[in-house]
Amino acid sequence: MQIDVTRDVFRLAQVFTISRGSRTEAKVLTVRINEGGVTGWGECVPYARYDETLESVTAEIEGLSGNLTRAALYDLLPAGAARNAVDCAIWDLEAKRAGCRVWDLAGLPAPKPEITAYTLSLDTPEAMQAQAEKHAHRPLLKIKLGTPDDMPRLEAVRRGAPQAKIIVDANEGWSAAVYADLAPHLVRLGVALVEQPLPAGEDEALIGMARPVPVCADESCHDRASLPKLKGKYDVVNIKLDKTGGLTEALALRDAARAQGYGIMVGCMIGSSLAMAPATLVAQGAMVTDLDGPLLLAEDRDNALIFDAAGVHPPRPELWG
Repeated sequence: MQIDVTRDVFRLAQVFTISRGSRTEAKVLTVRINEGGVTGWGECVPYARYDETLESVTAEIEGLSGNLTRAALYDLLPAGAARNAVDCAIWDLEAKRAGCRVWDLAGLPAPKPEITAYTLSLDTPEAMQAQAEKHAHRPLLKIKLGTPDDMPRLEAVRRGAPQAKIIVDANEGWSAAVYADLAPHLVRLGVALVEQPLPAGEDEALIGMARPVPVCADESCHDRASLPKLKGKYDVVNIKLDKTGGLTEALALRDAARAQGYGIMVGCMIGSSLAMAPATLVAQGAMVTDLDGPLLLAEDRDNALIFDAAGVHPPRPELWG
C-alpha cells in the first residue's frame, strides 16, 4: 500500500470573508492510496483554527505506513484533516476493489440530491444585499456574520432575498450579551438556524439561555467525544469530515447525535468536489446541508459534483466512491 500526498490550489470565484479573515484561494491536500494497481483518493482542508497547517497535516499522513484499514486508522490519527483524507481514500479504494459504490459497502441506501445552502461572504450591508439579490433564487442562503455590527447586514440580506430561507454563521464572533440582544431580531427576520454564536470555550453561557432559533454547534463539535459537553447548549450539530476525521466517524457521529435528539447539519470547509463527495452520504435527510464549497470556486476537479435545482447530487464513480 503506497500513500502519496500532494498540495492543490483552487482559485475562488471571488474573495471570501468570514470574521477571522479573507481568502482568494482554497489550499487543499490530496491523498492517493495505491494498492495492487488500484488507487483511491480523498481530500482534506487543513484549518488554522484547529492548529493545522499544510505542513503539519502532510507530516501526519506521511508518517503512516503498512497496510492501513479504516479501523486501524482510528487509533493511528486523531480526528482532523489528516485522518479525513486517508479515511476517504480508503473508502474509495475499497469500493473500487469491490466493484461497487461506497454506500453499498456502508450498508446505506443509494443517496439522493440534497438542497444545499449557498454562503454569502461577510461584507458591507450594501455588498451583502447585492449578493443576496444575485442569489435570491436559491432556496437556502447562509450568511457569514460575527461582528458587533451585524444587524444592518442581516436586514440587508433579507431585503435582497425576501423569500429565501436564511441560516446564520457567527463563527464564534458574538458574546452572550450580543447573542441575547440579536435573538429576537433573528426570529423577526425569519432566520432558521444560528451556527456557533459564542466561542467554543465560552459556550457554557448558552445553558439556560432562551434559544428561540435553533443553535448549532460547529467549532464545539468534532466527533462523538464532543457530544457530552453539548447537552443543554445546542439543538443541532454541524458534522464536517475535516473535523470528524473522515466518513467513518462522520456516519457514527450522525447516528449518535440523532439518538441523543440533536438535529443534523452537514457542512464543509472550502474545498473541491472531491472533499464534498463523501459528505453527500452523511447529508441524507439532514436538517441542513451546507456543501457549497465547489460553488465558491472558479475551478474544480474533473467529473465535479452536479449542483442543480434538486440540490447537490451524489458523486459519479469517476470522481469518488
